[in-house]
Amino acid sequence: MQEYDLKQEVTDKYSLRGRVFNKVREDILSGKYRENDELKEIAIGEELGVSRTPVREAFRQLELEGLIQIIPNKGAYVTGITMEDVKDIYMIRSKLEGLCAAWACEHITKEQLEEMEENIYLAKFHAERGHFEQMSELDSRFHEIMYEACHSKLLEHNLRDYHQYVMRVRKKTLSTVERSIACNAEHQGIYEAIRDKNAKLADELATLHVHKAYENMVKNGLREAYSNE
Repeated sequence: MQEYDLKQEVTDKYSLRGRVFNKVREDILSGKYRENDELKEIAIGEELGVSRTPVREAFRQLELEGLIQIIPNKGAYVTGITMEDVKDIYMIRSKLEGLCAAWACEHITKEQLEEMEENIYLAKFHAERGHFEQMSELDSRFHEIMYEACHSKLLEHNLRDYHQYVMRVRKKTLSTVERSIACNAEHQGIYEAIRDKNAKLADELATLHVHKAYENMVKNGLREAYSNE
């Protein structure tokens, strides 16, 4: 009985730390906390209803991810994601998305293919009407289906993280009807290549899709989204 309680205590501890970590990371990536902002353990603990211990543990994990810097005897400060980081993330992600699409050709299920097809159909409807919030959600879901279909936990985890890191600017890539329609057409091509089990083409189209998303992001306000003003 004693051993079970100890394991449960450890599980709860890490679950609590994980909740704090995910919330603070989301706040950094969404822009709630800006570069050089100080993160205060007490304030965040009170906001989330936890003690300082899980906050301190979450800070250490955030520092490992490069999102904050802990300065001894001073505090924890946001480093965040810079414009250079965004470029690096998109270039790395383009290669990984290509690999993901290629592997999805082998492992995707009938249900996942059907959801992809429905996603494209719905996105076409919303893109033509300028429903950008819905387009953003459908865009995210399309990529999530592909990540799930690649049948690799490691690849899926890395791609989800990269997708999360640039959440502040991702919406800007779909902020015009023209780009929304073009994005959905690119999804259509990726879907058809995966459906036809053409791994080489799926790789090429998924890689190109991420490059185009980055180019459009630069054209439509990357600097504004990552400004400190």
